[in-house]
Amino acid sequence: MRLTRFTDLALRVLMRLAVEETDLPTTRDVAATMEVPYTHTAKVVARLQHLGLVEARRGRGGGLALTAAGRAAPVGAVVRELEGEGDVVECEGTTPCPLRGACVLRGALRRAQEAFFAALDPLTVNDLVASPTGPLLLGISSRAPTGSGGP
Repeated sequence: MRLTRFTDLALRVLMRLAVEETDLPTTRDVAATMEVPYTHTAKVVARLQHLGLVEARRGRGGGLALTAAGRAAPVGAVVRELEGEGDVVECEGTTPCPLRGACVLRGALRRAQEAFFAALDPLTVNDLVASPTGPLLLGISSRAPTGSGGP
């Protein structure tokens, strides 16, 4: 299974925020740290905020913070939410697969997809930033240029 770029960036944003202990980075700061466009990062942050995983504060002293739910979030649940639990392959689209009524592959792919998610379920966002990842993220974050702008 392959994650979308959106989900990949969302996980990296969560990881970046999980290592921040003092200053609240802005969306621009996070985008610079992750070396991705601000607009993509802003969309990801908005979705994570909607899911209750990230809090965005505006104004002076504002920025992004991981919520308690975000810290404890099972990675499998986050990926399920962002990727959706739809079929791995399109069997019913505009040109339905002629094998769909008796296909063994569809069920096998569905089980493989669930096994993928299940492998991520025991991990939390906090687990993702344990050593050696957390210290590396802190090092990258301290080198990123500080941006000005919204949360």
